[in-house]
Amino acid sequence: MPIFAVHYVYSDSTIAERDTHRPEHRTWLAALVESGTLLSSGPYPDGSGALLLFRSDDAGQLKELLARDPFAREGLIDDVRAVEWVPVMGAFAP
Repeated sequence: MPIFAVHYVYSDSTIAERDTHRPEHRTWLAALVESGTLLSSGPYPDGSGALLLFRSDDAGQLKELLARDPFAREGLIDDVRAVEWVPVMGAFAP
């Protein structure tokens, strides 16, 4: 199953709302980890966004999944870039 690298971009204007919705966002993420859909995720140290690594059949399925993220639902993500990624070495390589 393909792996996708998803980059979220955040702005300073959404900090307070992200803090409010972070518990629900992380609960959503934890369920995806449990199911094997989400391989890893975490914010960038400068607060500008986050990187999430997903397994998904295709980009369309991933887009539908990302729309259910509480951060997306609340309009707290300024931009999303999702690209298929092909690891050849390391922890995520076949």
